[in-house]
Amino acid sequence: MDPPPATPAPAERAGPAAKPALALRLRQAHAALAPWVLAPLMVTACTGMAYRLLRDWLGLGRDQTHPLMVVHEGEWLRHWFGPGGETVYVVLNGLGLLWMLGSGAALLAQRLRRARPPAERKGTT
Repeated sequence: MDPPPATPAPAERAGPAAKPALALRLRQAHAALAPWVLAPLMVTACTGMAYRLLRDWLGLGRDQTHPLMVVHEGEWLRHWFGPGGETVYVVLNGLGLLWMLGSGAALLAQRLRRARPPAERKGTT
C-alpha cells in the first residue's frame, strides 16, 4: 500500500496564494497614494515648463516669472512650516515620484509575466 501523501510545507502552501495578496496590497497602496503624489508632481512639472517657456519663448525676465519658481520649488510653504517646508516639499515630491515609478514598474512586470504563455514561463523560473 502507498504511504499517504506528504503534507506540503507552509512555504509551499502559501506560494501561489501569497503572491496575489502581495500584488493586491501593492496595487492598493499605489492607487491610494497616486492622487496625493500626482497633484504636487503636476504642479512641479507645469510650473517648471511654464517658467522655461515664458523665459525662452516670450522673453520674460526673472522678476516676471519668479512667482512660478516660488510655487515650483515649494517656497510658499515657508509661511506655514518655516524654512524647512521647502526641503520637505522637495524630498516628499522626489520620494513620491520614486514610489510611483517603482510600484508602477512592479505592477507592470507582474502583468507582463501573467500575459506570457505558460510554456514560456516554465523555462524562466
